[in-house]
Amino acid sequence: MDKFEEKTLSSETIYEGKVISLRLEEVELPDGNRAKRELIQHPGAVALIPITNDGKIILVKQYRKSLNRSLIEIPAGRIEIGEDPKITALRELEEETGYGARKVTYIQSFATSPGFANEIIHLYLAEILYEVENPAAGDEDEFIELLEATIDEAEQMVATGEIYDAKTAFAVIYAKHQLK
Repeated sequence: MDKFEEKTLSSETIYEGKVISLRLEEVELPDGNRAKRELIQHPGAVALIPITNDGKIILVKQYRKSLNRSLIEIPAGRIEIGEDPKITALRELEEETGYGARKVTYIQSFATSPGFANEIIHLYLAEILYEVENPAAGDEDEFIELLEATIDEAEQMVATGEIYDAKTAFAVIYAKHQLK
């Protein structure tokens, strides 16, 4: 048993949306006191490090309303209910980049914002890329620009803040240290 565990006393769904739901929970703290927790429930996501045949990382640039700015990120997307994360990864790679991959390797999973959300991202390496002749259409509300960068260029983009997204920064650092 985790000595820091918070026992749920009550739970109420405040909002149920297409991507997330929001719950308000009352919990009993380890010292016996009570607290309220606002928790976002998310089905999980995948992200990919697509490496071109000449060793570059494919990145996507898209507007993120939550930050009111465009971000440079690795391709990523939400897992559909019941979908295997590897299938999600292949689907997102095709939808966002127009590429398929002959080799997809699981790297690891991690929590994105554990203080208030249960979203887990499953990270994959996509190699031996090929252009898909008629790629699946992406989300109709998603506008994406593709970029390619060497691992060193991407590392510099992290250092200067041009890459501001945590999953992408993690992916670039992974690529720098593991793909040499």
